[in-house]
Order: sequence, then C-alpha cells, then structure tokens
Amino acid sequence: MPHIHDKIDYCVEVFIVHKNKVLLRMHDKYNIWLSVGGHIELDEDPIEAAYREVKEEVGLEVKIVGEAHGPKNGEAENRGYKYLIPPRYLGRHPVNENHEHIAFVYFATADTDQITDSTNEHERTHTRWVNTEELEKMELIPNVRFYATEALKELGK
Repeated sequence: MPHIHDKIDYCVEVFIVHKNKVLLRMHDKYNIWLSVGGHIELDEDPIEAAYREVKEEVGLEVKIVGEAHGPKNGEAENRGYKYLIPPRYLGRHPVNENHEHIAFVYFATADTDQITDSTNEHERTHTRWVNTEELEKMELIPNVRFYATEALKELGK
C-alpha cells in the first residue's frame, strides 16, 4: 500500500511463534530481517491490519496474543466503540530522512509452520522460522532481535 502521509505512517509488526520458533522475513527493499507486517490502511484498525498483513505476506491464520479490555456488557454505553488488543510494544523509527513509522508490535501464534508466498509480488522473499539459538547468531537490527526473543520467551513451548 502507498504511504498515507508524507511524513509519518502507522504500521504493524507481527512476531509469529510456532513450536519454539519465530518467523522472520527478509525485507525485499531493505534487505534486512524483519517480522511480518506493514502499513495500516485508512479503513483498518491495527488488529485488522495485523491479520491482513500476515495473511497477505505468508498465508498464515494466526491468533494475536493479548486481550482487549473495556467495560463489561451493561456497564457503559458502547456507541460503537471497539476495544482492541493492545500491542506488546509501540515504537517510532525513521524510514529515511523524510519519513517515519509508528509501529504497533504484536505477538501471535500459528497452528502450523506452512507458509505460502505473498499475494503481492514485490513482497515475495525469503522467510525463516528460527529458534533462540539461531536468533543469537543472525545479523539482526537490535529491536527485531529484542522483539523476536521476547516473543519466544512468552510463547515458546
């Protein structure tokens, strides 16, 4: 999806865990290992974007980890308000000197490790399920190493 704003966009990053391994994806443009994820579109909330990006990029059905909190039924008038699962982490980083991303970082689980090619040709790239020991040996940017390690600590079996 094209950028929504010239200066800053909202994005999701999803660290998916299956049987003591986390899924990493080689970014096609930047040639670095990242999680699955991408831009939040104008008609989406972050959770919807997370599910869409995972399905588009790797074909997985996942469960976002966490719980949406809000008043119980009958405690407050809702008026269409939707309670969302909060991200595990929230960050801001430059993409280049003129553009930044605010990233909602989620952890998720998958029932299978069978992935499919991205539905978007430009996103078809190398993906890899890695365990903690492999993470330690990989050349990763610090926040990706941290989030992947934390996802494995929380969701590994």
